[in-house]
Amino acid sequence: MFANLFKFNKVSGQQEKLVQQALTQYQNELFPAGVLAVASNLNITKKKANIVITFTLPFPCQSEYQAITEHVQQALAAANEQSLVELQINTKISPVFMHSYDGIKNIIVISSGKGGVGKSTTSVNLAYALQAQGASVGILDADVYGPSLPKMLGLEGLHPRSPDGMHLEPIIKNGIAAMSTGFLADGQEAKIWRGATASSAFEQMLKDTLWGGVDYLLIDMPPGTGDIQLTLAQKIEAVISVIVTTPQDIALIDAIKGISMFQKVNIPILGLIENMSYHICPKCQNKSNIFGDHGGEELAQAKAIPLLGQLPLDIKVREYADKGQSIQEQNPHAEIAQLYRSLASKLAAELYYQKDSRSPFNQYS
Repeated sequence: MFANLFKFNKVSGQQEKLVQQALTQYQNELFPAGVLAVASNLNITKKKANIVITFTLPFPCQSEYQAITEHVQQALAAANEQSLVELQINTKISPVFMHSYDGIKNIIVISSGKGGVGKSTTSVNLAYALQAQGASVGILDADVYGPSLPKMLGLEGLHPRSPDGMHLEPIIKNGIAAMSTGFLADGQEAKIWRGATASSAFEQMLKDTLWGGVDYLLIDMPPGTGDIQLTLAQKIEAVISVIVTTPQDIALIDAIKGISMFQKVNIPILGLIENMSYHICPKCQNKSNIFGDHGGEELAQAKAIPLLGQLPLDIKVREYADKGQSIQEQNPHAEIAQLYRSLASKLAAELYYQKDSRSPFNQYS
């Protein structure tokens, strides 16, 4: 007798049409042509009085689910359909390029033209935010002169194991697979690495780490645009780059050098992240543009690359990083945590729209 309580039935033609229209009309920067333009395996059924909508998306965006549900619910209510909506979204992330690395689907290098713009902090928080949005993530610290990943993940003093004498097991922190030169050598050794030695260590970490099938591998590059950065960038197959800058003029000048470096070696630039864009006073809530205003936005427009997001200067980011903690776990409702999640989904969506052959419109290709 209880089996019928959970029996799935067909919806009416009117209900199906309303749902499809609502999903098409739900449009924003993640879904510029609506949800149905990128969704697959759409299935609309009824379970008791509820309408159950199931489909698959090609990029992670869990924080968007509630808004999609409410939009469809409102569309049904406007047509006097009183059924409640249940949304069941699957995420299937595929490689956008072919490469020879086992256990990795997509590789994104996070770079900056100079130090001090928050590149490593952005990399770590992006990794956690991508995970919070529904992706499996690895992060590789290629900053051989100042590896910060062990500190920021709370993994100082740990060393990777090798199960067979040939491969390395990443160190897992809160579900993030991590590898760093800081795990392979102490801080003093890392500082004296040069040229071929640094490049060899990087190749070993990238190729020989058992990444375990991560959807996205983020590579935290050394700051700057010198020979080591150029060499490391050229050694990565099927890579996409993201550049972090601040609105400050000097940082923008160096960001332009970074853009030129990637263009020189034909590495696509997915977009620009403007870090430390502004500061909100915790007492009076006034917004201050400490490092300038609109610099990253204007650079993105001038170079015809997307501005993926603008992140504020927030003391919580520094505090959690110093403790080796994740703001996504410790304070997920904080505004900065939500901004990182939005940035993560924007980055993943841009990778799909720009470079995936399955995209309905490779609008930047």
